[in-house]
Amino acid sequence: MEPGDRNKSRILIIGGTGHLGKFIVAASARAGHPTSALVRATAPPPPATGGGGSSSRARLLQSFRDAGVTILQGDIGDHDLLVKAVRAADVVISVVGYHDVGEMMKIIAAIKEAGNIKRFIPSDFGNDADHAHIVEPAKATFDVEAQIRRTVEAEGIPYTFVSCNFFAGYYLPTLVQPGASGLPADKVVILGDGNTKAIFVDEEDIATFTIKGVDDPRMLNKVLHIRPPENALSMNDLVSLWEKKVGRTFERVYLVKSKGVFDYYSVMNNWALEIIGFVIWNLFTKWFWR
Repeated sequence: MEPGDRNKSRILIIGGTGHLGKFIVAASARAGHPTSALVRATAPPPPATGGGGSSSRARLLQSFRDAGVTILQGDIGDHDLLVKAVRAADVVISVVGYHDVGEMMKIIAAIKEAGNIKRFIPSDFGNDADHAHIVEPAKATFDVEAQIRRTVEAEGIPYTFVSCNFFAGYYLPTLVQPGASGLPADKVVILGDGNTKAIFVDEEDIATFTIKGVDDPRMLNKVLHIRPPENALSMNDLVSLWEKKVGRTFERVYLVKSKGVFDYYSVMNNWALEIIGFVIWNLFTKWFWR
């Protein structure tokens, strides 16, 4: 682990090449924390980078090195390697993808064996798993996240849970259209009635507040909610803003009932998009971040 500021916590970030992970790594290094990133040798490229494949990932890893970050290649399934990495840190931040949230049990086991971690921040950055009224097929993912929280608490591991609602950089470029590659041309599918508001937080802001919280005693064993009030927008708000910007109106297709959402996403034959779609629908019908 690079020297950094000796007065600041040493931070190990797991999943640092993902969409949010790269912002967390950059924020940690920028704040002067001795930072390590555990990455898989065959990790996929970050979804927000588009094309480029391995070359974009290589550039990302080089940017980490240029910022003074130590790159550790390995897999969280390698218990001995994980314990060794954890013992060289004071804080562990997991940013593994939602499809791998169950793998955090392996991180918890390593933290327990290492016995030296002052703070653990699990992959819990979206909507608050303890206050999310989710239906299947998305419910299973939130159930796992809630179980991770209960396990961390039961094991007596010092923690901070971070809840920030929607990632602005992921959802806004498509006007919250999962599976789209860009802004809609003429039609917008709105999950819910379009009037319920959600919070959209810039990924760099999420990362900055997360890193600020690692050494803040007020955040110990607490949930850190990142909710800029000006960032509370409904789907109708978003579409109206875009219509004003481009100078024309769009057809608005409302999917208010869960069956309509299921039918819409099931034809795509993409499990991940179906999960994301139901998360969005639940949020825009339940207003569950409050």
